[in-house]
Amino acid sequence: MREQIATVHRLSAFSDAVIAVVITIMVLELKAPDNQSLSELWSLWPTAISYAVSYLFIAIIWINHHYLMRFVDSLTPKLIWINFTHLFVVSLLPFATAWIARTQLSSTPVAFYAAIFVCVDIAYNVFEREVFTQAGATKISERAQRMARRRSLTVLGIFASAILAAFVEPRFGFGLVCSALILHLRPEAPGIFGEWRMSKRLTEVLKRLPG
Repeated sequence: MREQIATVHRLSAFSDAVIAVVITIMVLELKAPDNQSLSELWSLWPTAISYAVSYLFIAIIWINHHYLMRFVDSLTPKLIWINFTHLFVVSLLPFATAWIARTQLSSTPVAFYAAIFVCVDIAYNVFEREVFTQAGATKISERAQRMARRRSLTVLGIFASAILAAFVEPRFGFGLVCSALILHLRPEAPGIFGEWRMSKRLTEVLKRLPG
């Protein structure tokens, strides 16, 4: 049992390290203006807004990953490889962020940026489904799982729409990406974590009962 817990912690620690490196790479892309005038900062608004959105996205990824790992009692090779795939797509985010910043939110870079979000979301949805399958209905009710799937599909649909919108109006497509992130500010769909917490408390109470 201790070995299983240690393995889960190792995966979480590795994922944290990769996310930290991704943030560091994005920070290194921030270039200060050559002139000392404050007005020069205004020309850097595409860099500032793209960095802020990407940083928020990475924060959401970390928070959601952290909460999902609470349901994992033991790791399987399938879950490990899904996690590695998810991290691989996340690692492409600094490149996409730098591209839209340097081109000032042009159509193709924004479409590519939204496509990265689509890929990250697909990988996360697969990871989420695998975790829920392992956890079973005893930890997460069928209703809670359905709500999580609906939210995931909604977010995925918005990201996909952002790709198409970017070719017509790139700033609107970028706005769609931002709006989709709002749905994932809470790491769990409504009811999931509350049910898990109640189940955990019930298990602790039963353990304390004599016999």
